[in-house]
Amino acid sequence: MDTHLNAHLNFKDNARQAMTYYHSIFGGDLRLSRYKDFHASQDPGEDDKIMHAELDTGKGILLMAADTPDRMDYQPPAGFTLALVGSDEKELKSFFDQLSRGGTVSMPLGKSQWGATFGMCTDQFGISWMVNIGAPER
Repeated sequence: MDTHLNAHLNFKDNARQAMTYYHSIFGGDLRLSRYKDFHASQDPGEDDKIMHAELDTGKGILLMAADTPDRMDYQPPAGFTLALVGSDEKELKSFFDQLSRGGTVSMPLGKSQWGATFGMCTDQFGISWMVNIGAPER
Protein backbone atom coordinates (compact mmCIF):
# COMPACT_ATOMS: atom_id res chain seq x y z
CA MET A 1 0.00 0.00 0.00
CA ASP A 2 1.27 3.47 -0.87
CA THR A 3 1.61 6.20 1.74
CA HIS A 4 -0.22 9.46 1.09
CA LEU A 5 -0.29 12.78 2.89
CA ASN A 6 -3.74 14.39 2.90
CA ALA A 7 -4.95 17.60 4.48
CA HIS A 8 -7.33 17.34 7.44
CA LEU A 9 -8.89 20.65 8.46
CA ASN A 10 -10.52 21.40 11.81
CA PHE A 11 -13.39 23.85 11.97
CA LYS A 12 -15.60 25.25 14.71
CA ASP A 13 -19.20 24.48 13.74
CA ASN A 14 -18.84 25.21 10.01
CA ALA A 15 -17.16 22.11 8.51
CA ARG A 16 -20.29 21.33 6.47
CA GLN A 17 -20.34 24.85 5.01
CA ALA A 18 -16.60 24.83 4.27
CA MET A 19 -16.56 21.40 2.68
CA THR A 20 -19.66 22.14 0.61
CA TYR A 21 -17.88 25.30 -0.57
CA TYR A 22 -14.72 23.35 -1.50
CA HIS A 23 -16.91 20.79 -3.28
CA SER A 24 -18.42 23.59 -5.38
CA ILE A 25 -14.90 24.66 -6.39
CA PHE A 26 -13.09 21.35 -6.88
CA GLY A 27 -15.97 18.99 -7.71
CA GLY A 28 -15.58 15.31 -6.92
CA ASP A 29 -17.25 13.15 -4.31
CA LEU A 30 -18.15 14.69 -0.94
CA ARG A 31 -19.03 12.46 2.01
CA LEU A 32 -20.23 13.94 5.29
CA SER A 33 -20.70 11.98 8.52
CA ARG A 34 -22.26 13.54 11.60
CA TYR A 35 -21.38 12.71 15.19
CA LYS A 36 -24.81 11.17 15.69
CA ASP A 37 -24.25 8.83 12.73
CA PHE A 38 -21.63 7.07 14.86
CA HIS A 39 -23.27 7.64 18.26
CA ALA A 40 -20.21 9.74 19.10
CA SER A 41 -21.73 12.96 20.43
CA GLN A 42 -21.53 13.52 24.14
CA ASP A 43 -23.91 16.47 23.86
CA PRO A 44 -27.16 16.27 21.84
CA GLY A 45 -26.42 19.81 20.64
CA GLU A 46 -23.48 18.39 18.73
CA ASP A 47 -25.37 15.58 16.97
CA ASP A 48 -25.42 17.31 13.59
CA LYS A 49 -21.84 18.57 13.69
CA ILE A 50 -19.50 16.94 11.21
CA MET A 51 -17.37 14.17 12.67
CA HIS A 52 -15.71 13.34 9.36
CA ALA A 53 -15.89 14.95 5.94
CA GLU A 54 -14.00 13.75 2.92
CA LEU A 55 -13.79 15.41 -0.47
CA ASP A 56 -12.09 13.30 -3.12
CA THR A 57 -11.84 14.86 -6.57
CA GLY A 58 -10.31 11.77 -8.12
CA LYS A 59 -7.74 14.14 -9.65
CA GLY A 60 -5.23 14.34 -6.83
CA ILE A 61 -7.09 16.55 -4.36
CA LEU A 62 -8.32 14.91 -1.18
CA LEU A 63 -9.46 17.11 1.70
CA MET A 64 -10.75 15.85 5.02
CA ALA A 65 -12.33 17.90 7.81
CA ALA A 66 -14.28 17.85 11.05
CA ASP A 67 -16.02 20.15 13.50
CA THR A 68 -14.17 20.41 16.79
CA PRO A 69 -16.44 19.21 19.63
CA ASP A 70 -17.21 21.79 22.33
CA ARG A 71 -15.33 19.75 24.94
CA MET A 72 -12.10 20.14 22.92
CA ASP A 73 -10.07 23.32 22.53
CA TYR A 74 -10.42 24.75 19.03
CA GLN A 75 -7.38 26.41 17.49
CA PRO A 76 -7.98 28.57 14.39
CA PRO A 77 -5.88 27.57 11.37
CA ALA A 78 -2.30 28.84 11.55
CA GLY A 79 1.16 27.82 10.50
CA PHE A 80 0.31 25.95 7.29
CA THR A 81 -0.70 26.59 3.69
CA LEU A 82 -2.36 24.26 1.19
CA ALA A 83 -0.61 24.33 -2.20
CA LEU A 84 -2.30 23.68 -5.53
CA VAL A 85 0.36 22.94 -8.16
CA GLY A 86 -0.13 22.02 -11.80
CA SER A 87 -0.06 23.07 -15.42
CA ASP A 88 -3.75 23.62 -16.20
CA GLU A 89 -3.74 27.41 -16.15
CA LYS A 90 -7.48 27.86 -16.70
CA GLU A 91 -8.41 25.42 -13.90
CA LEU A 92 -5.89 26.75 -11.38
CA LYS A 93 -6.78 30.40 -12.04
CA SER A 94 -10.43 29.48 -11.49
CA PHE A 95 -9.54 27.74 -8.20
CA PHE A 96 -7.61 30.83 -7.06
CA ASP A 97 -10.43 33.22 -8.01
CA GLN A 98 -13.04 31.13 -6.20
CA LEU A 99 -10.92 30.48 -3.09
CA SER A 100 -10.08 34.17 -2.72
CA ARG A 101 -13.72 35.28 -3.10
CA GLY A 102 -14.85 36.39 0.36
CA GLY A 103 -11.31 35.97 1.67
CA THR A 104 -8.11 37.95 1.24
CA VAL A 105 -5.43 37.91 -1.44
CA SER A 106 -1.95 38.31 0.02
CA MET A 107 -0.21 37.92 -3.37
CA PRO A 108 -2.16 38.23 -6.62
CA LEU A 109 -1.48 35.67 -9.33
CA GLY A 110 1.53 36.80 -11.33
CA LYS A 111 4.84 35.67 -12.78
CA SER A 112 7.26 34.40 -10.16
CA GLN A 113 11.06 34.48 -10.12
CA TRP A 114 11.05 30.75 -10.92
CA GLY A 115 8.94 31.26 -14.06
CA ALA A 116 5.62 29.93 -12.80
CA THR A 117 2.44 31.90 -12.25
CA PHE A 118 2.04 32.11 -8.48
CA GLY A 119 -0.41 33.61 -5.98
CA MET A 120 -1.47 33.31 -2.34
CA CYS A 121 -4.79 33.85 -0.61
CA THR A 122 -6.71 33.03 2.54
CA ASP A 123 -10.26 31.83 1.97
CA GLN A 124 -13.38 32.87 3.86
CA PHE A 125 -12.83 30.01 6.34
CA GLY A 126 -9.32 31.11 7.29
CA ILE A 127 -7.48 28.47 5.25
CA SER A 128 -4.32 29.68 3.46
CA TRP A 129 -3.73 28.61 -0.13
CA MET A 130 -0.88 28.91 -2.65
CA VAL A 131 -1.44 28.35 -6.35
CA ASN A 132 1.57 27.55 -8.55
CA ILE A 133 0.88 27.22 -12.28
CA GLY A 134 3.36 25.84 -14.75
CA ALA A 135 6.25 25.07 -12.43
CA PRO A 136 7.97 21.72 -12.78
CA GLU A 137 5.97 19.06 -10.93
CA ARG A 138 7.61 17.13 -8.12
